[in-house]
Amino acid sequence: MVKDSTFKAGLMLVLAAALAACSKPPPPAEPVRSVKVMTVGAQGANSQLEYAGEVRARVESQLGFRVGGKLLERPVEAGQRVKAGQLLARLDAQDLTLATDAARAQVAAARTDRDLAAADFKRYTELKNQGFIGGAELERREAVYKSAQAQLDQAQAQLSAQGNQAGYASLVADAAGVVTAVLAERGQVVAAGAPVLQIAQDGARDVVFSVPEDKVAAIKVGTPAQVRAWSAPGLHPGVVREVAASADPVTRTFTVKVALQAKDDLTLGSTVSVLPQALQSAGTPVIKLPTSALWQQGQATAVWVLDPASMTVKPQTVQIATADGNDVVVAGGLQPGMQVVVAGVHVLAPGQKVTLYQASKSTDTTSQAQTVPGTSAPAR
Repeated sequence: MVKDSTFKAGLMLVLAAALAACSKPPPPAEPVRSVKVMTVGAQGANSQLEYAGEVRARVESQLGFRVGGKLLERPVEAGQRVKAGQLLARLDAQDLTLATDAARAQVAAARTDRDLAAADFKRYTELKNQGFIGGAELERREAVYKSAQAQLDQAQAQLSAQGNQAGYASLVADAAGVVTAVLAERGQVVAAGAPVLQIAQDGARDVVFSVPEDKVAAIKVGTPAQVRAWSAPGLHPGVVREVAASADPVTRTFTVKVALQAKDDLTLGSTVSVLPQALQSAGTPVIKLPTSALWQQGQATAVWVLDPASMTVKPQTVQIATADGNDVVVAGGLQPGMQVVVAGVHVLAPGQKVTLYQASKSTDTTSQAQTVPGTSAPAR
C-alpha cells in the first residue's frame, strides 16, 4: 500500500509539472510610454483666406448684326481698342439694297393709286353738288380714296423698315472699349443676332472670383474686400457688388463680383488675389494643435488627453475647422487648460500610463590638449 501511495503522489507531481509547462506565460506588462504634451489655450489665428480672381469690365457685351447675311468685312481684331461709332464689321448688303428698291417701287405705285382715288373723289364731289349722283356713290368713292391712302402709308412704313434693314448691314461700336473676342470670320454667313465680336467697354472694373458654398453665406453685398495684383505690389480696396444667387452647375461654387475704384485701372484679364474681409479670421482667438497630435478613431478625428492625477491618457474626439499654417484649428471637443499629447500618439492605448518627456541635457565636453614641452638642443 505504501508503494501505491508513493506512486500516485509521484504521478500527480509529474502531471502538475506537465500542466505548468503547457500553460501560457502571463502577458508582459504594458510599458510606460514617454510622451510630449502641450496645454491647450486660445491663440490668435494667422491664416487669411485668399481667392484667385480675374479683372473684367463692368460692361462686356457680345455684338451681332440685326439681320443675317455674309460677313464681307471685319476691320478689327482681338485686343484692339475701338471708339464709339467705329465700324466693326459689314455684311454683303446687295440683297438688302434690292429689297429697299422694291419697297420704294411699292410706295410709288401706292402713291399713284392714291392720287387717282383722290381725283375721282374730287370729281364725284362736284357731281354730287350738281345733283347728278346720289350720296351713296360719293361715299363709295370716298372709301376707295381712304383705302388708297392707307395702302400708301403702309408702303411708306415698309420702305422705312427696309431702309433700316439695309443700315443694319454695318456693325458699329456702341461705346469705346477693347475687343476681347472675335466670334466670326470673313466669308462666314451669320444669322440675325449671332454674336460676331465681344467688346469690353471702358469704365469701371470688376474682379470676379468664386467661393465654395460653405463660405458664400458670410459674403454680403456692400462688404469690403482687398485686391492684390500679381504683377504689381500694393492692395486695391474694393466692395462686393454682386453675389450669385445660384451655384455654378459644374464647379458648384458661387460667383462674386467686387467693384474696384475708378482710379484702379488694372489690366483686363489679369489675375489677382482677393481677400474678402468677411472671411478673414486673423487675430481671432482659436484653439490650435499641431497635426502630429491628431489620429483617426473610426470615422472621427481624435487626440489623447492626459489625466495629470493618474498619469494616464484617454481618447477625445475633436472637430477640425480649418488649417492655419502647419497647425489645425479645433472647432470643438477641447477646452483651454487641457493637456494634449502631441508626439507618440500612435503607440498609445486608452488608460495607458505615461510619463512626461524630458529633454536630455547633453554637456559638451571639450578635451583640452596638453602641450608637451619640446627638448631644446644644447647651445654650441
